[in-house]
Amino acid sequence: MKTVVLKFGGTSVGSIERIKKVCKIIYSYKSKKNNVVVISSAMSGVTNDLVKKSKLLSNNFNKAEYDALLATGEQTSCALIAGRLNHIGLKSRSWQSWQIPIITEGPHSSARINQVIVKELKKYLKDGGTPIITGFQGINNRFRLTTIGRSGSDATAIMLAKFIKADECIIYTDVDGVYTTDPRQHKKAKKIKKIFYDEMLEMASLGSKVMQPSSVQDAKLNNIDIKVKSSFISKPGTLITGSTKTFSNQIITGISSTKNDAKITIVGVKDKPGIAASIFKPLSKNLINVDMVVQNISLNGKETDMTFTIKSDDLKKTEKLIKQNKKISYKKLSFDKDVSKVSIIGVGMITTPGITYRMFQALALKKINILVISTSEIKISVLISAKHVKKAVSVLHKEFKLD
Repeated sequence: MKTVVLKFGGTSVGSIERIKKVCKIIYSYKSKKNNVVVISSAMSGVTNDLVKKSKLLSNNFNKAEYDALLATGEQTSCALIAGRLNHIGLKSRSWQSWQIPIITEGPHSSARINQVIVKELKKYLKDGGTPIITGFQGINNRFRLTTIGRSGSDATAIMLAKFIKADECIIYTDVDGVYTTDPRQHKKAKKIKKIFYDEMLEMASLGSKVMQPSSVQDAKLNNIDIKVKSSFISKPGTLITGSTKTFSNQIITGISSTKNDAKITIVGVKDKPGIAASIFKPLSKNLINVDMVVQNISLNGKETDMTFTIKSDDLKKTEKLIKQNKKISYKKLSFDKDVSKVSIIGVGMITTPGITYRMFQALALKKINILVISTSEIKISVLISAKHVKKAVSVLHKEFKLD
């Protein structure tokens, strides 16, 4: 008998009518004689409401209680799903993470699952039951509830699939798969049938909201194929895999773009060993993520200009930290909030020359100026003015024959 793990996101269980639809999907898998394990997120909006309530009570809400509070969202949706499944004739019950248990390590709000004890779960499946398990959470070695970051229900599904040795792991969401770019931004975006883990990881980290990057990483490390499908329409989704079978010869798989980026340039910094570390150490200590970094050495070789990007939400804090930093001296500090990163992603570029030229030439023909460049084996990212993002995505989508 095949074992299938089904994960339903917040929008999929966002109302009573949607929960009824989800239960029909679960019933269809059970009617095909599958063992079915269900992971559910909280109903859409519930987690945000709980976060809001905690902030109204305290600006420094206790982290352990914060996790205990947020974990109640999934408890509600799982009980509703199990109740409906019992109503339509299936044996079902809700399982909270501590009842399995799902064991985590790491700090509250950003813990990681390292073990799932599946003995009782397997027994329940053997008896014909359909377990509905709370996503996004686990229990630590002090028997406290922990959460594993927003969109963490994906990680719960992947790790359940690993420990229960599932045959399939299917992520149900509000989109019917992974697209070549954001369909809301470019009407000619196409659904990708199959995508490599590394490509999906790059797309997720560069702005694609379909899956959480850490969940894709978990899938890759544990070699678990994932299908992404819509809970609203019955269409084939996207397979995220490491297998090279039946892949197309497409060079570029997708294009991602980000919002809320800011560029910082520190002009006239003394060029000496350790200066970059001195600049970035205070930012690291304050959990400010630095992305693209470019260093330009002056003609006399004594000074350097340092340019890097951060999220625009961190701009004021970053400016303050640089100005307070006694270990560096500079001539000028400049900021640009109206920038965005556009990236092309594809394993095909490893073996295909000329991709960089084609990207830059396509942007130049549309008079789009490149501010910063960063590359990896399967990705080229450029920082451009935010007002040109839509045009850049469109021209690159056409250039690499994704239309």
